Formats: sequence, structure tokens, C-alpha cells
Amino acid sequence: MNTNYVLVLDTERQPLSPCHPARARELLNDGKAAILRRYPFTIVLKRAVADAHPELCQLKIDPGSKTTGIALIQGEKVIFGAEIEHRGAAIRKKLADRAARRRGRRKRLRYRQPNYRTRAQINNAKRTYAQKREQGWLPPSIQHRVETTLTWVRRLRRCAPIGAISLELVRFDLQQIQNPEISGLEYQQGELAGYEVREYLLEKWGRKCAYCGKENVPFQIDHIEPKSKGGSNRISNLTLACAKCNQMKGNRPVTEFLAKKPDLLKCIQAQAKAPLKDAAAVNSSRWALYRVLTATGLPVEVASGGRTKFNRKQLGWDKTHWLDAAAVGLVVALRLATERPLSVICKGQGGRQKGVFDKYGQPKRNQRGIAQIRPLKPVHGWKTGDLAQFDGQIYRITPRQSGSFALSTQGQKPFSRPRQRLQRVQRADGYFYA
Repeated sequence: MNTNYVLVLDTERQPLSPCHPARARELLNDGKAAILRRYPFTIVLKRAVADAHPELCQLKIDPGSKTTGIALIQGEKVIFGAEIEHRGAAIRKKLADRAARRRGRRKRLRYRQPNYRTRAQINNAKRTYAQKREQGWLPPSIQHRVETTLTWVRRLRRCAPIGAISLELVRFDLQQIQNPEISGLEYQQGELAGYEVREYLLEKWGRKCAYCGKENVPFQIDHIEPKSKGGSNRISNLTLACAKCNQMKGNRPVTEFLAKKPDLLKCIQAQAKAPLKDAAAVNSSRWALYRVLTATGLPVEVASGGRTKFNRKQLGWDKTHWLDAAAVGLVVALRLATERPLSVICKGQGGRQKGVFDKYGQPKRNQRGIAQIRPLKPVHGWKTGDLAQFDGQIYRITPRQSGSFALSTQGQKPFSRPRQRLQRVQRADGYFYA
């Protein structure tokens, strides 16, 4: 059983206060409750209880480009944590592959006379197409992050008494709220001074020294072009360096310091100018996520990333997505009642295409003939993504017509076993849990 607290429902399927795993084990052994879902672990009581007013919980969310952290707070305890791994890159790749196959198919089928339209006509056509999009339209890879987060908010609301939501969204001027007369250089002397810039640089440079590659050591902010040589304080001129490399570089230009390492110099110069794609994806989806969460009717608290990092440092927690979520917003005192989060990996609901293509875009197998005889899914009552138990471990199932199913899990090579030896744990819902 996961170390997270167990979600509890009454006989009417209404959420009650989550309980400790030991208490849930007692209820299951005594026959007073039954398992409703494995992930997240949820039980339903068999008898009515008098807990009509359960203690409300607070749901905290730390949205990210690749992984979103979720934490459930009850009083001063962090009772549930989850990390959702998005599939935005997979969606973007599938769309690009589909466009390439269509483009190749159009060229192969028939000859098309060249179009000699002017550049102005082409730009007008693109502008007209863009105007047809609805207000607030997002690319599918980014819209997926919003919808996945909303799905899990709704799922947790059905299983836990959530009374409020905290979301890492915008940067409030907290210093001016505390001191309305603040101005000028006084902004740089507050409690959050430098946290936003440092967090940006940590994400951009992969939390390691740009010159020697060391990790898990105290870092210093270094000017790629020294200020004494005309360098600025712009983000594109800042990088991370360990104390030893920073002292060795001193006030020398990076071209002089890395004169004997041209490959490393080229990488640093390219990384300094490269945009942070993940940060851009989060910025594109943050307001859409805020709007859909506000539409749930719950009060939504928003806070900045600098405040989140400040709270996490004060609490002494490690850098993880679910602990970042627990540190979002106003935090007075929190303690961890769970040790590890639930790992959720987005897999999707399966595609509709009947053909399978190789890496060159050529069809190598067509399922259309099989589909006319019998449907592609389910196979023997199983679907791709169903969770089954084999030898005490949970696996993700890929069914086959032969009856020998493929079992896969993280960190292991897939293998096949007869379906008669498998015990279904949970039907496919588009996610894999670790």
C-alpha cells in the first residue's frame, strides 16, 4: 500500500476525511470497507458513519512543462502527494509525424503545379487562418497539460473533501504589500531578493556548473562577460558556476577562460542565448489553468515561484515536484505525513489509426482487414493500459490475439505471460502508476 493517506468514501460515495494506511488496513481486514480504486488508493465504507462534516483539505498544485506536482494538505500535515508526467513531447512528435506523412502522400499521389502567389498573399492567408481560432486557443501539446491537471483535480474532489486550491501562477509584489513606501533599490533587499533569478538559472542550466559539470554543490551566479569588461546583468549573460570555477575565471572573458576548450565554449554560448522552452510552455498555459480551476467554484490562491522556493528552503525540504506543490502559497508550519508520492505517467487513451509506419513513414502493417472481422479492442476482454498483478507486482498490459499478453513496467524489459495467470487490478484510464 502506498505511504500516502488513503482516501475514504461513505456509503453514498461522498468524500470523508482521509485516514492513515494502518487504519484503512484494519477496516479492510474487518470487512467494514472495500477497495474502490487502487490508484489513488480509495476505499468505500459498507456502513453509514456520523462523520457528516469532515475536515476540509487544501489542494496545492505546482504546474510544470514535463511534470506537475500535486499535494493534499490537511491541517498542518501533507497527507498525499503525486507527480504527473505529461506527454506533451509525444503529442508534438505524433502531430509532426502525421504532417510529414500527409505531405509525402500528397507529393506521391499526383503532380501539383507550383503556386506563384506573392509573399503578401501567403501572409494574408496565414493571418486569416489564425483569426479562425477561438480566443484562448492553445496548441494540443500545451492544452494536454491543462486538461490533465483539471482531470486530477476533479478526481481528487470526488474522493477527498477539498475546500480550496493553491496554484503557483504569478509574481505578486509582496514587499510592496508589506511596505507601500518601498521604491528603488530597496526592492533588492527583501526576503525574496534573487530567488526568481536563481530559480530561472537553475532550470536553464540543469542545476550543474556550466564549466565543470558538478552537481549537488553550492552554486554562484557568474557573469559570462564580466561587468568590469562591459558585461550586463541580463539573464542571457548569467550562468551557474561552482566556487572553484568562479574563482579561477575571475574577471576574465569566457572566450579567454575557455580558450583551450572550444567545444565547451560553443555549448555555453549557445545555451546562454537559447530560450527556456519549458518555461514558455508553462507561461502559455498558466492563465488557462487558472481559469478552469476558478470555474470549479473553489477559492483559488495564487503565488509566485520565488515564494514557493523560499517556503521550501525554510521547511528544509528537498527539490521535488510534489514538495514544491506543498510549499505553494501561504505556509506557516507543515510536516510530512507521507514519504513518497504517487508517480502518474500519462499514456493516452490509444490511437485510432489502423496502419503502423516505420521510421521512414512507410506503412509496414495494416490492421484494416482484422478490424473488419473483429474489433481491435478489447482483446479477450482486455485493453491496452489495463493494470494486472503477476507474482505480486503490478504491470501494464498490452493484449494480443494469441492470448499471451505483454507485461511492462518501469525499469524492466517487457515480457509475455498467458492471460490466465494475470489478475486484473484496474482498468485502463490513460495513465500508468509507479
